[in-house]
Amino acid sequence: MSNKRKILIQLDTNSKASVFDAVVAIDAGVDHLLQYSNVKQEDVRSLVHGAMYTRGPQDLKHTAIFVGGGSVAHGEAIAQAAFETLHDPFRVSIMLDSNGSNSTAAAAVLCAQQHLEIRDSFSVVLAATGPVGQRVSRILANLGGKVFIGSRSKERAEETIDELVQADVERSRLIPLVSEDEEALTGALIRSQAVFACGAAGIRLLTAERLASASSLRVAVDLNAVPPEGIESIGVFDKAVERGNRVDYGALGVGGLKMKIHKASIAALFESNHRFLDCQEMLSIGTDILAQQNRGG
Repeated sequence: MSNKRKILIQLDTNSKASVFDAVVAIDAGVDHLLQYSNVKQEDVRSLVHGAMYTRGPQDLKHTAIFVGGGSVAHGEAIAQAAFETLHDPFRVSIMLDSNGSNSTAAAAVLCAQQHLEIRDSFSVVLAATGPVGQRVSRILANLGGKVFIGSRSKERAEETIDELVQADVERSRLIPLVSEDEEALTGALIRSQAVFACGAAGIRLLTAERLASASSLRVAVDLNAVPPEGIESIGVFDKAVERGNRVDYGALGVGGLKMKIHKASIAALFESNHRFLDCQEMLSIGTDILAQQNRGG
């Protein structure tokens, strides 16, 4: 058994590396945290080489990379550059969770899935063009659901669908929705069993009246933690709160599972040297967490 310490290399695209991500990493069992801020694509190669060539292949599972920061697009570019730098047998595992988008999306869908069979269901994802909304949509579609891709702009909704298709999501599962078209939004909600609000902080996307009128909804998830609520009438602390035939989750109601997924994903990085943890991997990790909870573990 190796006595190597667990080293996590935090590549953050912000001017200051995230204290939040650092604390979670330490709580997840990391022995040494190496933080780099304001990381650009041109910096990645040399930083990753430092991770690859300082330990023998048999010990590389004790070194891992975490990519974070406020910009999901920049984080994706950094993570991809890091992955492309690796080669056999000198590989280390990578986790991408810029702005918490992957762990949040996985947790949101898993909360809904506790009350609803996703396969063959319909979901409305409001602000689906944003980083969390895209990931929620991707997970739902990959689980066999059909997803209304909500955006204020039809063009942006269609662009997002194209991007999801490039990520191997079936186009037939994705339906563009202009969320400011009241008739279109009402029609989508009437057909759907779940709605997810994934917009920017403090932006209301759905009124209480419109939510109440959608009698087919079984789950509503609002990921906005800053007033006013993304979905009016859902409290930020709501966790499986029953309102008629519907179960509601607020941002902090989802947050407990999100934190468990984040910590467990960090720990999973050190199980092997070849994992790339994105929203789908974190969904699997979250599924295992819930299964263990249900067994009383």
